[in-house]
Amino acid sequence: MTVLTIEELAGTLAPGQAIAGLDLGTKTIGLAMSDLGRRFATPRPVIRREKFTIDAETLLAFATKEKVAAFVIGLPMNMDGSAGPRVQATRAFVRNMEQKTALPFIYWDERLSTVAAERALLEMDVSRAKRAERIDSAAASFILQGVLDRLSLLARSVDDTEA
Repeated sequence: MTVLTIEELAGTLAPGQAIAGLDLGTKTIGLAMSDLGRRFATPRPVIRREKFTIDAETLLAFATKEKVAAFVIGLPMNMDGSAGPRVQATRAFVRNMEQKTALPFIYWDERLSTVAAERALLEMDVSRAKRAERIDSAAASFILQGVLDRLSLLARSVDDTEA
């Protein structure tokens, strides 16, 4: 497994391969999936955190079932761009995953993804209890959508230079 930049990821993905988005929390892992055209991110049910080994097995079983080609994991940066307190835990999680899978990971700045997810759930009039259940996967969806949008821009810029 390798940590790639988004440009490297764009060069390795074949058409029709899906990407999974992750929002790593202390109690849950928010999960989202792209469609095969890599245009839309859809929230999926969270993974309740247990021990790393169990979390990794659950995540990799999901990846196998859904034919995931890569993972995008939110990197919790501070608003000033410095590393937040959970950055080290996120990087450690990815390092540990290196022992379990050959699938690539990319880090994506997740600043304000939870705020955006909360706002979207409020606009949909989701109850407080349901918001608590769905917030991490909604945040993972926002993280993944950012990557999908960037991949789309990269593809268009390549098309423009070839034309």
